[in-house]
Amino acid sequence: MNDPTSKPLVVLPTYNEVDNLPKILSEILETDSRIEVLVVDDNSPDGTGKCADEQAARNPRVKVLHRARKVGLGMALLAGFRWALERDYTCIFEMDADFSHRPEYLKGFMIAIQDADLVIGSRYIKGVNVINWPMTRLMLSYFANVYTRLVTGMPLRDATGGFKCFRRDVLSAIDFSQIKSDGYSFQIEISYNAWCKGFQIREIPITFYEREAGSSKMSKKIVREAIWMVWRLRLKKILGMYK
Repeated sequence: MNDPTSKPLVVLPTYNEVDNLPKILSEILETDSRIEVLVVDDNSPDGTGKCADEQAARNPRVKVLHRARKVGLGMALLAGFRWALERDYTCIFEMDADFSHRPEYLKGFMIAIQDADLVIGSRYIKGVNVINWPMTRLMLSYFANVYTRLVTGMPLRDATGGFKCFRRDVLSAIDFSQIKSDGYSFQIEISYNAWCKGFQIREIPITFYEREAGSSKMSKKIVREAIWMVWRLRLKKILGMYK
């Protein structure tokens, strides 16, 4: 079997992350000499895109994909996944650029993906491992995952988590044109697609930290979308729409 970690890529969506980008790139690249990073910037007004270009000019392991405007995290990730699949990357990560996902966990993902198709960094597999969130947001996140598990039947403790590693075969098997959601809903939908297609999903424990700089992208729209989207996913599975 080919080593899924022989050519890994981290897809790093950014919007107004100029304060975090140089440091997060440095820490990601230091974890493993094989890792490359694709910064997907949605025309950040704070100069994140320019900063990414400067980092890429200094280090060939940094790539940049510029998008014309901000249209959501899910679409940014799909653009990054398409970019990766057009090239010969063997596994593709997604993670946040704000240090809520710590680069130190990448080594654990690289080990776990050896015997899984999709690895998810879980905040809830060993208790609750979230730092500096207000109780209201923590409860919302925790019970959103309970709700998702009950409605969809997908056996994940952290279906809304956005720290993931996919073997390329998983992303190749998913029809991106059918992915309609964004934000936390996107994370559920992409994992649900993989699960319905029979891919092996493994969760590994991580600690999630509230962002160090900038502002959260959470909104009421994202929450509403997630509430209704899980029922749509269940209906599609009942109708046999996942092949």
